[in-house]
Amino acid sequence: MQVLQVQLEIRPDPTEVGRARRWARSRLARSGIGVDEPLAETLILLVSELVTNAVVHTGCPAVLRLSLPGAVGESAATVRLEVADTSARPPRPRCPDSDETNGRGLALVDGLADRWGWNPEGVGKRIWCELDRCSGQGAATTTYDATPAAYEDMAYEAV
Repeated sequence: MQVLQVQLEIRPDPTEVGRARRWARSRLARSGIGVDEPLAETLILLVSELVTNAVVHTGCPAVLRLSLPGAVGESAATVRLEVADTSARPPRPRCPDSDETNGRGLALVDGLADRWGWNPEGVGKRIWCELDRCSGQGAATTTYDATPAAYEDMAYEAV
């Protein structure tokens, strides 16, 4: 199976989130994943959440990477999304009050991705998630402590 790997440099500017979504849509279309497929819609939402977290909470440039199936019609492929930034502080999921307007991004990633996690990378970190093209969405597997206590302060925090 061929895999196409592409990346986009992101400036620490909230307008970059829209640019990242448009860029990801065009890369999905080129890999044979239709923009109206549930996988594409979910991936664009995940791009939006992870890029927003990097832009808003680190104030540093980031890199968005996509690993896409390279062959059109590859039905059992996995799509991987990564956002690397220069903040060493790990993401912290939290559970906001119902009247709060933010703080749900990582819970959303957890619910939509088949797998997600984060790894240290150089002086910063890489947050990643994967979607299996043939799977039903929402069967997330994470690489952090998913006990109820871990959800008490769910937030991606800045340095």
